[in-house]
Amino acid sequence: MQVPQLLVLFGSQTGTAQDEAERLAREARRRRLGCRVQALDSYAVANLIREPLVVFVCATTGQGDPPDNMKNFWRFIFRKSLLSTSLCQMDFAVLGLGDSSYAKFNFVAKKLHRRLLQLGGNALLPPCLGDDQHELGPDAAIDPWLEDLWKKILGLYPVPLDFPEIPRGVPLPSKFIFQFLQEVPSVGAEELNTASSAPQRPPSELQPFLAPVVTNQRVTGPQHFQDVRLIEFDITDSSISYAAGDVVFIMPSNSETHTQQFCQLLCLDPKQLFMLKAREPGVPYPPGLPQPCTVWQLVSQYLDIASVPRRSFFELLACLSPHGLEREKLLEFSSARGQEELWEYCNRPRRTILEVLCDFPHTAAAIPPDYLLDLIPRIRPRAFSIASSLLAHPRRLQILVAVVQYRTRLKEPRRGLCSSWLASLNPEQGLVQVPLWVRPGSLVFPETPNTPIIMVGPGTGVAPFRAAIQERVAHGQTGNFLFFGCRQRDQDFYWQTEWQELEKKGCLTLVTAFSREQEHKVYVQHRLRELGPLVWELLDRCGAYFYLAGNAKYMPTDVAEALTSIFQEIGQLSKPDAAAYLARLQQTLRFQTETWA
Repeated sequence: MQVPQLLVLFGSQTGTAQDEAERLAREARRRRLGCRVQALDSYAVANLIREPLVVFVCATTGQGDPPDNMKNFWRFIFRKSLLSTSLCQMDFAVLGLGDSSYAKFNFVAKKLHRRLLQLGGNALLPPCLGDDQHELGPDAAIDPWLEDLWKKILGLYPVPLDFPEIPRGVPLPSKFIFQFLQEVPSVGAEELNTASSAPQRPPSELQPFLAPVVTNQRVTGPQHFQDVRLIEFDITDSSISYAAGDVVFIMPSNSETHTQQFCQLLCLDPKQLFMLKAREPGVPYPPGLPQPCTVWQLVSQYLDIASVPRRSFFELLACLSPHGLEREKLLEFSSARGQEELWEYCNRPRRTILEVLCDFPHTAAAIPPDYLLDLIPRIRPRAFSIASSLLAHPRRLQILVAVVQYRTRLKEPRRGLCSSWLASLNPEQGLVQVPLWVRPGSLVFPETPNTPIIMVGPGTGVAPFRAAIQERVAHGQTGNFLFFGCRQRDQDFYWQTEWQELEKKGCLTLVTAFSREQEHKVYVQHRLRELGPLVWELLDRCGAYFYLAGNAKYMPTDVAEALTSIFQEIGQLSKPDAAAYLARLQQTLRFQTETWA
């Protein structure tokens, strides 16, 4: 009897959905089910009609948007030309990951589930709606759902009796085998890097451009609670071209201190050179990792040892632990009943993988190198809105970076890997290079010269609008209206002088909201309401485009509510008509957002 094949397709923005997809694959292998895992956009979607069993794992990003690595799939699956019997041979289930504090909680999973039913698919279960806001995280919903899923799958596709389930305490084989080389490399780690300082084609994730840092300047006042940096890169000879609204992806590195500490804990020689060999055919090689590679390069540039470990980390670590007490604790953390304790130990204080390994030193010292890539996720690139125009700054690219740092009950403050790494780079001490590449962003600006634009960008959300304003001013386009909000004008009023000079020239209308300069906090949505007649005039009579960028938590909803109230009060629309008016703006791309959590 043939072992059934399960296909797990994921759409992941931050890595959580991919981690859950890989967890599904591990559980399938333990049950002796064949399993493939792929990102949705790397899968040939036309083959779905021949797949008997598929689990979709997808996150919801921003305001109900699909992750970047499933956007092509999303467009395809909603084609009106697809027949209602297209997927009648397919049994499926959908696992969603979202945050119930957002209005469109798990919107992607819910909509995908409905669409698969419309195309004739047979749902094994209702969709699972994992929630970041639950005190135990998304696993609170996922654990019981998975139990039901395996019962369904094994009922439909029974495994032969001579294929017993692999016990949880036994580690599955590693994906890769590390083949350590005896010869010490004659080149340094930086020469082994897959990035290039003079690429032949436009830079990409697989071959980023090593951009020299020109300046790294703090732009918040000394009394301000947050360190915000304006960083400029030299992109001469990079073949990089960009327009307003585009984003730059940056691949950060772990600090030298953390890299050394990790190597010591695991008894690894950082200078050791190795080659990777896939244990099974068809396993893709880790993207961006050179062959051969040094341990130092693997740890500093690839393994995300500064991330908060997920439950799967503890599951595998428990399997690999030779130490009785440590293994017992790890098994507890990886069990369903131990999730509350794991949350308190790991998620609530944001304890990192490196810190966990320090707490389990006997286990850390016994980790076989072969399991490093199964145990620790890869460092993911971070996206930043480009804050400059090539028309104003030829051969340069600028970004505005808020350095992430906060305290939990742990002694050491928590620091964002990429923002802290960028802030530490000092071009005055010599050449400093950053691996980067550019992609189109979600904001598209009108090319017609007389179309006005309204931009709402509080805090660092103003970055893409600086690029747009510089570009439009260079083309002689007027009708630029910027609503900017910050705490205090003398602490975090980014590009104050630049805006004021453009105002004097008649190139910009600037409206500010300084939230901490009066008794009652004033935000950008309050300024929009105050200038309701102007906003309505621009949108309804002048055909203006409306843009919003910034934190996704509350601000987008507050701004949308301000707009609908303007449509009702100034435009004299009913509440349903005001909502429909806003929806039409969105559908025609006259209302665009770029938000982040």
